[in-house]
This record gives sequence, C-alpha cells and structure tokens, in this order.
Amino acid sequence: MKVREGFVLKKIGTQAVVVAVGSASKIFNGMIKLNDTGELMWKKLTDGATKEELVEAILEEYETTEDKVSSDVDRFLETLKKAGIIE
Repeated sequence: MKVREGFVLKKIGTQAVVVAVGSASKIFNGMIKLNDTGELMWKKLTDGATKEELVEAILEEYETTEDKVSSDVDRFLETLKKAGIIE
C-alpha cells in the first residue's frame, strides 16, 4: 500500500494531522488527526509498507496482542481507503 501523492503529515503543536495539498485537496477536504500509533503507521505507509509490516512495527513498539493490532490496522487502512488517501 502506498499513500497517494498530495497527502502529507504535519505536526500542529504535539498533534499529528494528515492534510491534502495541491490537487489532492479536490478529493479530500479536511484533515485526519492521528494518535501516536496512527502516526507510526502513516510514516510506514509513506514507504509502501504492507499490512503485515504495519502489524510488526506496532508489536515492536507496544505491548499488545497480534489479534488486537491486526484488527486496529484493518480499521485504520479501511478508513484511509474510503477517504481515497491510500491505493
């Protein structure tokens, strides 16, 4: 998976947000606030990470179960797909 061109991660104070710039703003108006886990996944997605790589990165960073992480990653990716942010 890869983040579509025109979507960038910005920090507003301590809050990470994804915004559309340029022509991407024609398909997405607004911003998505990310928590620390979302920010970690976003950075991995900009490098073309797979779902499995996202799950692995989160498991390395946090103490949790693989089933919980997998479910959370699926939900995050589905939100981004519906918004047209990843392909």
